Amino acid sequence: MTTTPVYHIPVLLKETLDALALKSGGVYLDVTFGGGGHSRAILESDPTIQVIGLDWDKAAYDRGQEMVDEFDGRLQLIWGSFAHLYKILKKHNIQKLDGILADFGTSQFQIKNKEGLSFLGDTPLDMRLSNSHYVSTAAHIVNYANPDELRHIFWTYGEEPYTKQIVAAIVERRKIKRFLTTGDLASLISTIVFHKGKTHPATRVFQALRIVVNKELENIQSFLPVAIKSLAPKGRLVCISFHSLEDRMVKDFYKSMEMAREGSIVAPGLVVAGEEEVAVNAACRSAKLRAFEKK
Repeated sequence: MTTTPVYHIPVLLKETLDALALKSGGVYLDVTFGGGGHSRAILESDPTIQVIGLDWDKAAYDRGQEMVDEFDGRLQLIWGSFAHLYKILKKHNIQKLDGILADFGTSQFQIKNKEGLSFLGDTPLDMRLSNSHYVSTAAHIVNYANPDELRHIFWTYGEEPYTKQIVAAIVERRKIKRFLTTGDLASLISTIVFHKGKTHPATRVFQALRIVVNKELENIQSFLPVAIKSLAPKGRLVCISFHSLEDRMVKDFYKSMEMAREGSIVAPGLVVAGEEEVAVNAACRSAKLRAFEKK
């Protein structure tokens, strides 16, 4: 019986289990434990399977302790970032995993409940997924980055078509008053970007800032080669991406590993959510899953 509250609906759940090719007695690493949805499904698939869950959000780590008790020794939680996977595996003497899962999406629980992430409230403009890691906040970037840098961030990581207008407005506004809260920035953007359907005008800019603040692309780049080396023969690395840049990094890395004869890309290559899942969970509409099997 499930006792842990659902903080985040796991995307592509069946597809993830299929891609991991779970086997009895296997040990699997979920480097983005979050609300534990994927880890739970892996554990419930076979009573002999063990899962190691990793997350750098202390709140997610603390919430997951209930699941640790529930699965009675089959789930181990570690607080840390997958960007430091090599050090974490060495510290905990973890070797040759049967599968590794990375879901690069930000959980809806974090977006809705962690201050400084969402445009739906008015909280300090922070956007750090973990306050324990020192990085520049979104407020610092918005208030002090030069216009060229802001344009690069919003266009490259958010693909925001109104980038020039938004940056111009930010530069003028910060001359008078600094941006301190998510509401400050979201309200400014709302005067420039037309509100279409359910998508908030600030969505793309907030996404871009979150990616830069948390060094999400750099973390993925550090993670991928270590993950492959940590797999046992026939072990699989499964990555779920939500941004075109993330997906391209994974795709290109898998191709390079295949060319180096380190293993093979698992067919069909790219897996996306079906219409039924999108209807139930809109967050999965941009999810892209790719898997690689080590030789």
